[in-house]
Amino acid sequence: MAIAPKNFEFICELVAKHSAIVLGSDKQYLVVSRLYPIAKQSGFANIDALVDALRLMPSGSIVTSVVDAMTTNETSFFRDGMPFQILRDSVLPELIKKRKLSKTIRIWSGACSSGQEPYSLAILWREKFPDYRDWQFKILATDISKTMLDRAREGRFSALEIDRGLSKEQKLSHFSVTGDTWTARPELRASIEFKQLNLIQPYPVTLRADVVFLRNVLVYFGIESKRDILNRIRQVLAPDGYLFLGGAETTVMLDDAFTRVPHGNGSCYRIKS
Repeated sequence: MAIAPKNFEFICELVAKHSAIVLGSDKQYLVVSRLYPIAKQSGFANIDALVDALRLMPSGSIVTSVVDAMTTNETSFFRDGMPFQILRDSVLPELIKKRKLSKTIRIWSGACSSGQEPYSLAILWREKFPDYRDWQFKILATDISKTMLDRAREGRFSALEIDRGLSKEQKLSHFSVTGDTWTARPELRASIEFKQLNLIQPYPVTLRADVVFLRNVLVYFGIESKRDILNRIRQVLAPDGYLFLGGAETTVMLDDAFTRVPHGNGSCYRIKS
């Protein structure tokens, strides 16, 4: 299964229009592998026939399915490790001291995909800060893809997914198992709210966060979109809050209102005071 060059360009433009995600010329294999199931399910003979239909009707459920397919990303529990270590050892202890009156800490997990990141955050809080169970530890998990959000909201993971990043003790403590399916326990899901959100469109006026996890996301956007997203994050991030990006991402040359805060072999970002 292949895709004609002009149709590949059309898909790139369509995805950029709806999500601002930039697909490079080396992503043809990705487009083909992710659009073929949609073409088959929708009754088209091939991907080019699917694109022909999209040209005639560049909105609707098929467009949503295409954008969803191109924006689902790789994830795992406690991915990369270091951000969670910094959160555990430095950021959360500091915020606990500063939030004694409100007893509320709010974390935004942006582009949460199938949910491993927000569930990892909930596990970290329950395991490492048991003395603060009377606090409100609120996790907002968002993604552009409704398909991914529906999966994440269910909190169901395959045996392969659950083994990526979790110990045997963590699996048994926070999930129940039926056959090869592991389901997050109600008390773990209780601290997480899942909502659909497009990073390049207006954010809810109620969105506020003490910590923002937006890891391995900016890499998919062009420079102007990155700047726009970082500017939007500054509007919702608490003045003394923290931003976590992916290991290959930075605010340098994009938004000089942020300053890098090194922690061992990792780092996070704060708004300059």
